[in-house]
Amino acid sequence: MNIKDNRDTPVIVLVHGAFADGSCWRHVIPLLEEDGYGVIAVQNPLTSFGDDVATTKRVIDAQKGSVVAVGHSYGGAVITAAAAGNAHVKALVYVAAFAPDAREKIGELLDKYGPSAFSAALAPPDAAGFLYIDRAKFHDVVAKDVSLAEARVMAATQKPIAGAAFGGSVDTPAWKTIPSWYLVAQEDQAIKPELQRFMAKRMGAHTTEIKSSHVPFISHPKEVAKLIKEAASAAAK
Repeated sequence: MNIKDNRDTPVIVLVHGAFADGSCWRHVIPLLEEDGYGVIAVQNPLTSFGDDVATTKRVIDAQKGSVVAVGHSYGGAVITAAAAGNAHVKALVYVAAFAPDAREKIGELLDKYGPSAFSAALAPPDAAGFLYIDRAKFHDVVAKDVSLAEARVMAATQKPIAGAAFGGSVDTPAWKTIPSWYLVAQEDQAIKPELQRFMAKRMGAHTTEIKSSHVPFISHPKEVAKLIKEAASAAAK
């Protein structure tokens, strides 16, 4: 699907993380569109890292003109691979997201600063090897600053991910050649803030911090949209 807005501005491609789908950006999309940005939220299958990269790459490649790729959590690793070598991608935005280096596995990054509460919150894999977050732990680990009612809906509608996807790695990280922005979630229980800061510093990203859980696009959509617009404005110059 091609999205083109009515100005010479980048199209914003939003990439969800694990246990979610494109609708997780529902509070951010209107804030971007009201400023005239074309926006598309990728619907990744979460069946393998390769499948998710290929799906995201198709969406990015389909856009006419410049693109800003935005990834949350696992989606950060996806844009790191999918945007590599694409001259149309002018900026990358990481929202509490993984930003792996070459051949660095996502699962290995997760525990760089000690065991993550996320690992302990996972339910046993199903018969096909897909993972869910234990619904009883979802609110505290993923969405502590989201209303309990909304967090329950997020937990009930979570999209499972193939466990093997966390063993995925990137050959050529896009952030080595594309300007990057990073939003650190200071109260994140899934991806430790220390890890987020490490990745942001390693990338040389324009970094902003916010007092938020792992899902700032739900609890602080205005701040997330502001950072995306900042990256888009820089990309349009």
